[in-house]
Amino acid sequence: MTRKPKPRRISFMPSATYFKPRGIPLSSLEEEVLTVDELEALRLTDVEQLEQTKAAKKMQISQSTLQRILTKAHQKVSTALTMGRAIKIEGGAYIMQNSQQPTGGRGRMGGPVAGGPDGTCICTNPDCKAEVPHQTGVPCSDQKCPKCGSSMTRKA
Repeated sequence: MTRKPKPRRISFMPSATYFKPRGIPLSSLEEEVLTVDELEALRLTDVEQLEQTKAAKKMQISQSTLQRILTKAHQKVSTALTMGRAIKIEGGAYIMQNSQQPTGGRGRMGGPVAGGPDGTCICTNPDCKAEVPHQTGVPCSDQKCPKCGSSMTRKA
């Protein structure tokens, strides 16, 4: 029997949670499901270019756990790209940086505590930068900017 995974600390929620190959109907696609914590590990190491020890510290996990998460994430993304599959981002055991409550292990991201009880949503348009208070239970990515209509994201 396996142990329930320790929630990983994340500080980024994607505004887009589904990617598919162009020209292939959605009904005929297979999916690779990438968890939110796997995406965070990819973001910290590949986009932010942090060393694994620093990325693991940010996620409050061991470096060996981060390595296992990265290996799974790279395998899923590589499979999707080479086999022409869609990538769906959802679930995983994680806690938002400003929250103390974990999400359910296989729950849909954006549940009542996924973004934490408080905080701020900011506009993704670099020219606008509007901020609104976060509404508990409503992911920032599901909101539109009241000023320009662009999507919103959680303020780190």
